[in-house]
Amino acid sequence: MAAGLAASTATGLWAGSAVAAPKKGGTFRWGIHDGNTSDTHDPGTYVTRQMIFLAHQYRSYLTMINPDNSLGPDLATEWKATPDAAEWTFMLNKNASFHSGKPVKAADVVASMNHHRGDATTSAAKSLLTDVTDIVADGDHAVTFKLARGNADLPWLMTDYHLAICPANADGTIDWKSGDGSGPYKIDDGEFGVSWALSRHDGWHGEGAWFDKVTMIVLNDPNARQTALVTGDVDCISLVELKTLALLQRSPNIKVDNVPSGAAITMPMFCDTAPFDNVDVRNALKLSMNRQEIIDKIAFGAATMGNDFHIAPVQPYFPAEIPQREYDPDKAKSLLKKAGAEGLSVSIHTADSVFSGAVDMCVLYSEHAKAAGINLKVVREPNDGYYSDVWLKKPFTAVSWGSRPTPDVMFTLAYKDDAAWNESRWKNPRFNELLLQAKSELNDTRRAEMYHEMSLLMRDDGGTIIPFFNNFVFARGKNVMHGPDLAASWACDGARAPSRWWFA
Repeated sequence: MAAGLAASTATGLWAGSAVAAPKKGGTFRWGIHDGNTSDTHDPGTYVTRQMIFLAHQYRSYLTMINPDNSLGPDLATEWKATPDAAEWTFMLNKNASFHSGKPVKAADVVASMNHHRGDATTSAAKSLLTDVTDIVADGDHAVTFKLARGNADLPWLMTDYHLAICPANADGTIDWKSGDGSGPYKIDDGEFGVSWALSRHDGWHGEGAWFDKVTMIVLNDPNARQTALVTGDVDCISLVELKTLALLQRSPNIKVDNVPSGAAITMPMFCDTAPFDNVDVRNALKLSMNRQEIIDKIAFGAATMGNDFHIAPVQPYFPAEIPQREYDPDKAKSLLKKAGAEGLSVSIHTADSVFSGAVDMCVLYSEHAKAAGINLKVVREPNDGYYSDVWLKKPFTAVSWGSRPTPDVMFTLAYKDDAAWNESRWKNPRFNELLLQAKSELNDTRRAEMYHEMSLLMRDDGGTIIPFFNNFVFARGKNVMHGPDLAASWACDGARAPSRWWFA
């Protein structure tokens, strides 16, 4: 694509598949985790699963992650770049319309992207568009992005869940408050933190949207969520309680999907706050975790071990040759002594809504850390408001990250020195220098070498512990069908279950 190749609108999703063809009808009841009453429709503030899952139903993006994890079209039918990847043009679907009946035009795309740009923006996605110098409409159905330097990943970046396309206002801002969108389903009614009622958008420009209606129900409590599926009150749940995974799998009325992914559990430490401002303390805490035991006892095997750099084995440019960090409390003790921090006592903040078993994970970690002489106090926070009141505010937390399509997107969002979501407040000049170089590097070998060095910097100097990359483990009633592949970008088929699945 960096050479100017176009993407076809045809996906051939069901070609050659043994799965029965989808059929329309019914109300899909979806029990989801991680929803707060403080959530909003502002795409710049998207952070919880409620906001992300809902956005993929009622709003559209320029591109999307297909079930086979390839890049496919959404509002854009094709895209091409100049040879240096410093200018990209996206052609828009002429049949796309908002739920209000207004056609989707290039001006809506320009306004939606500018919502995340400029000094005044409060969007968490601002760092993703830093290199964009201008976005211009070419008529009603073409948009050109002009960049200060090449970005080979720009079409992939357009799948980021913040970059939803909203209707433009006359002044160039966007109408995000009304909840108008151009996605497969339109909002009929709803309340953040409670539930949402949606119905099929007859003007949907894409494939799917097989259900007549969709009901999203926020069920933060894992027991309530799983009980709702077992009793038939919902047709699908977005996160299975792993403690009872084996029992659930034995039910003849339930199907469990267990999908390896690039989603990660992170434990960021504020690198500008004592005692985490000392790299020896940070590495001592990394060495004080028995990751294999956490995967066995907390994730019940449904995870891949992390190595404190944010690239999973299923993702491009994974540096497999970097040695795995092992549990070594004696070395941790030595580092603490070197740092003058023997008998270290710190708190880690977490909540059940982070992921199923998050609190238990931190408690087990605290037991591991005792062998290094560390007193790790686990602070259990309320589920509601965790990402608004705890994350980015407390100096040591547990966090759940969805998968990002490329290392550049993940690094730009959470590890770039000035990123709004730089959750560890880590600032490494060499890392940021390499990040800029790799972004525009079209030679795959050289790009891989850069990501290798960046991963080492994250592992040995960074402020983030990554215990594991968690599988997406979700479940559905036996009458809920899907295709042969499931996207690994988010739970429930890249958060698009309602538009991709159907009832038997």
